[in-house]
Amino acid sequence: MTELRLDVSGARSTITIANGGLARAGRLARASGLAPGPCAVVTDTRVGRLYGAALKRGLAAAGFPVKTFVAVPPGERSKSLARVAGLYDAFARAGLERGRPVFALGGGVVGDLAGFAAATWLRGVPWVGVPTSLLAQLDSSIGGKVGVDLEAGKNLVGAFHQPRVVVIDPTALASLSRRHLRAGLAEAAKVGFALDARLVALLERDAGRLSQGGPGARRALHDVVVRAVAAKARLVQADERDAGRRQLLNYGHTVGHALELLGGYRRWVHGEAVALGMVVEARIAVRLGLLAAGTADRQSRLLAALGLPNPGRSLARVSARKTFNAMQLDKKKSAGELRFVLTEGVGVASFGHHVKRAEVIAALQDAGCEP
Repeated sequence: MTELRLDVSGARSTITIANGGLARAGRLARASGLAPGPCAVVTDTRVGRLYGAALKRGLAAAGFPVKTFVAVPPGERSKSLARVAGLYDAFARAGLERGRPVFALGGGVVGDLAGFAAATWLRGVPWVGVPTSLLAQLDSSIGGKVGVDLEAGKNLVGAFHQPRVVVIDPTALASLSRRHLRAGLAEAAKVGFALDARLVALLERDAGRLSQGGPGARRALHDVVVRAVAAKARLVQADERDAGRRQLLNYGHTVGHALELLGGYRRWVHGEAVALGMVVEARIAVRLGLLAAGTADRQSRLLAALGLPNPGRSLARVSARKTFNAMQLDKKKSAGELRFVLTEGVGVASFGHHVKRAEVIAALQDAGCEP
């Protein structure tokens, strides 16, 4: 078992990584100081079928009877204001009182949705993250960013609301499809290239096993999760509100979020879009003289070895101009201008780069987009 602690927002957030942790989520919640009593669980229909009963049993045994259990359809389109309103209705019917926790069981969509509902229900109730996807375990469940999408763009409505506890159970990854496992590995590569050269080396060493999943990847996955979570936790501890170095975690996301929007949140899952965004943003860095072309190629080789989409094929019918226009809705704009995170070496990145439109368009075309 590995345990990390964050002291932010005047409160402590505990992150526990342990096989079998899902069944112990209630005990870990009590150990964090949450008082026993009724709680709510939010999940999606697929994860609920797989792990809902085990979570409910463990919660009840620890003194947290589940008063309402809400399962939303899986997928990014559930991260909406309409779904949040549905959660509020369910909480109201259940009489969920101030101080009673919401447990978020699922991937990044469920964590963002349930965390946002918890942040705003009765002006804020505690929540506990129980992430079951690789992307959520090593990235989105850590740091308290919660929110929903609008038709205009991704994550435009949200809040900072730290989970009281995050329970990461690597055994839950056994039920992931290979596609979603690989999408999570893209986020690990993002953390590595932006922050941690040793994580990149770990991914390169075990790329074949990691991309295939299964029992042979179990130890390697555990090591990747622990290293990525620790790297993100250090940034959150230093910059909870995303005013400085925490922005490094947005590497690949300015382009990636635009691709998700253009694809109607169906063509690529989040990690796939981020991987494509990393390729484009590395090419921007090369064009600006910040990054050696060989390092950008090394990143592309790793992403390919992890089984992520080939940019030449994936972007062949994507308009560079439309992608740039979609980026204009990026929430990280400042003074009306896009600000990019760009890598300068393996594990070294910087934020706040304004890049001219022509350079962005050229990099998109270099990566495979049509004009």
